[in-house]
Amino acid sequence: MPPPAQAPSTPPSSTAWWRGLLRVLAWIVGIGAALGLAGVLTIAVALAVAYPNLPDVSDLADYRPKLPLRVYSTEGALLGEFGEERRNLTPIQDIPKVMTDAVLAIEDARFFEHGGVDYKGVVRAALANLGRVKSQGASTITMQVARNVYLSSEKTFTRKIYEILLTFKLEHLLTKNQILEIYMNQIYLGNRAYGFSAAAETYFGKPLKSISIAEAAMLAGLPKAPSAYNPISNPKRARIRQQYIIERMQENGFITAEQAAAAKAEDLKLRSGTDSTRIHAEYVAEMARQLIFAQYGNEAYTRGLNVYTTLNAGDQEVAYTALRKGIMDYERRQHYRGPEKFVTLPDDAQEAEDAIDDALAGHPDNGDVLSAVVLQASAKKIVAARANGEPFEITGDGLKPVQSGLSDKAPPNIKIRRGAIIRVVQTPKKTWEATQLPEVEGAFVAIDPRSGAIKALVGGFDFDKNKFNHVTQAWRQPGSSFKPFIYSAALEKGFTPATVINDAPLFFSAGVTGGQPWEPKNYDGKYDGPMTMRTGLARSKNVISIRILQAVGPKNAQEWVSRFGFDADKHPPYLTMALGAGSTTAMQMVSAYSVFANGGYRVNPYLISRVTDHKGRILSDFQPPATADNPRVIDARNAFITNSLLQEVTRSGTAARAQATLKRPDVYGKTGTTNDAVDAWFAGFQPTIAAVTWIGYDTPRNLGSRETGGGLSLPIWISFMERALKGVPVAEPTVPPGVTNVGGEWFYDEYARNAGIASVGMEDHAPAVPGVAPSAPPPAEERSRILDLFRN
Repeated sequence: MPPPAQAPSTPPSSTAWWRGLLRVLAWIVGIGAALGLAGVLTIAVALAVAYPNLPDVSDLADYRPKLPLRVYSTEGALLGEFGEERRNLTPIQDIPKVMTDAVLAIEDARFFEHGGVDYKGVVRAALANLGRVKSQGASTITMQVARNVYLSSEKTFTRKIYEILLTFKLEHLLTKNQILEIYMNQIYLGNRAYGFSAAAETYFGKPLKSISIAEAAMLAGLPKAPSAYNPISNPKRARIRQQYIIERMQENGFITAEQAAAAKAEDLKLRSGTDSTRIHAEYVAEMARQLIFAQYGNEAYTRGLNVYTTLNAGDQEVAYTALRKGIMDYERRQHYRGPEKFVTLPDDAQEAEDAIDDALAGHPDNGDVLSAVVLQASAKKIVAARANGEPFEITGDGLKPVQSGLSDKAPPNIKIRRGAIIRVVQTPKKTWEATQLPEVEGAFVAIDPRSGAIKALVGGFDFDKNKFNHVTQAWRQPGSSFKPFIYSAALEKGFTPATVINDAPLFFSAGVTGGQPWEPKNYDGKYDGPMTMRTGLARSKNVISIRILQAVGPKNAQEWVSRFGFDADKHPPYLTMALGAGSTTAMQMVSAYSVFANGGYRVNPYLISRVTDHKGRILSDFQPPATADNPRVIDARNAFITNSLLQEVTRSGTAARAQATLKRPDVYGKTGTTNDAVDAWFAGFQPTIAAVTWIGYDTPRNLGSRETGGGLSLPIWISFMERALKGVPVAEPTVPPGVTNVGGEWFYDEYARNAGIASVGMEDHAPAVPGVAPSAPPPAEERSRILDLFRN
């Protein structure tokens, strides 16, 4: 019988192989588990060590970034901004949805869904790195906040760990809207702009609430690389990214296809580097900055302080324009000094255009005085080009200011030729005129004489060209504009507007002067004999003023003018004081003339009315005292009669152009031209506003034999007053107590009874002092003092 069949057995070698494989797998699993456990333990230890060392983010619940100091006009127009960071802190509820949608579409579309780290985004970013799909990246908005607020820009593993840990901490302590608000206000967007509100102003010149889809998409492209995607410096790259962001907004359902198409086609109007719409108040902004810095120190540039000045934006713009026009009108009468520089222009059109751009970069525009490069030049025509602009022609009257530079005999440094960098302005007729940057400077200041509030202030032709504030820092001789203060002193010594004074030559020997002989002369070199004090001031007769000062006494006059705010030591008690040979500033002058304008009170000019923090909470609020609460420095009747003399100056005297142009009688003032025509002034007022203009060179020199305060400074003052007094009713002066009108002239009551003597010829009545016939006798003791003075 055959043996039973046996089941086939597994070969020994096969069994051993499977056992070995299982053993290897077990080891791999074990090692993997051990490594995983070690990794978890390592991360746990890292978290335990690192988490306590993370920065405290609780302060972000009350987010307070660095905010610049901003200076505003009284109406709220921005005048200046100081601080390294331009930023407008905007609550999340005030940020338009179109802006947040654009940011979320490109930066973190799942922001409201993830817990700080977008794991799907990480996977997409990994795939994108392999080139399989296009992704917007894996760094979430919360991670960017953690990185931008707390961490450095170094790319290390440790920093990445801290970034993730901070992200979780932020998500735990803050709401999504709080995180988004911080991001929208904190992120750097180029051109010193931090946050999207500041960026909207910087790039488009409009508030964030007014931006379009296309503009929002352009701004949303900046966080990735503010320089590379800057729409001003890199418009092509910026537009490519903007178009992509618009597509992302459509893909995420934030906008419709129609809106996307319209946004892509929208022509954006970018704000240029020179913003013609801003208020030109650079000197005022700098004054405000200095005052605030003195109080708050470096915090002034980070606390977001808002400084509201007394400046009227409309008046300021008129003052700025009027002063620059006056200076440029003077410049047209000066000899042409030649082009600013010469550059070589290639024959190739594109290369020439690049060379022009490079050349003009070093010669920026100065307000409306623009820089240009000459392409062709002849005696009858200049062809020039501006940066990235089409060539334009200058012909006819536009060549007159530079005619000497077009002459065949012009020296090489003066000759206008191809490659010359020149200055041009556009005329009201939209034609071009060649010109040059002025060397002469100027100042203008206007205040409310009732309170001292500064309404307009221009410290020079251009702040970027010369930051020296000629209103407050330039100490110059006031010339004849100082005479009214001598006349005011004379009223207290028995003089009246009808007092007759002899306009005849004077001579002071070396024995009298203690130095060189002095023979003062009138401006025109002529003498007109006896005339009233009123006529003497209207015609600005120097000899008349000197005779008056002789009678008043230089010491008495020095004390008197100090009442108006002048520094006594800057006006020595000599007869030259009658000609304004002392030293003053435009700010002192406008303050002093305000005493006449307000009836005898001295007010202190002030600039800052209110300071608030970034939330609008008032930190300081200055309310000036009522006019009558200021110190009275001269009697009302003295101010009244002096004003009648100043009114005569603007009616029939050296400033008659004022009343003739403004067509109103309630304007008062005095021209001033110093010796050798070094300084040209006009100081004047209407009872609601006082203003002073000065023109001169920083290094004093002659302005020209025919240049005067009436020709140079008065037109600027008139241009300003035309706007400032528009709609202001004509002011009727109130006659104060102690004043009487006799025969059409004003007198102090105590002198009115003898007023008739003013019309009597000097040959019939011996004057109390040489060349002076008082209309009423001064007190006996004063008469005795004057007689003693002239006997000596």
